[in-house]
Amino acid sequence: MSDKNTKAYLSKRLGKLRDDYGYTQAQAAKRAGIYFNHYARIERGEIMPKYETIQKLAKAFGVTPSDLLPS
Repeated sequence: MSDKNTKAYLSKRLGKLRDDYGYTQAQAAKRAGIYFNHYARIERGEIMPKYETIQKLAKAFGVTPSDLLPS
């Protein structure tokens, strides 16, 4: 899967999880321990985060990193 498709999948997955939890982007970023602007760019599909950041995001939403990425 291309980087563009991976970013799009991650973006949609984060948006759905955030909505399911009722978090704002700022709350999701704080729970993950990353800057709001960085989180917002990931959720908009503008950037592909490092794996370390994906791990933080997964922990914030109670899922595994593989749950955030396409199989």
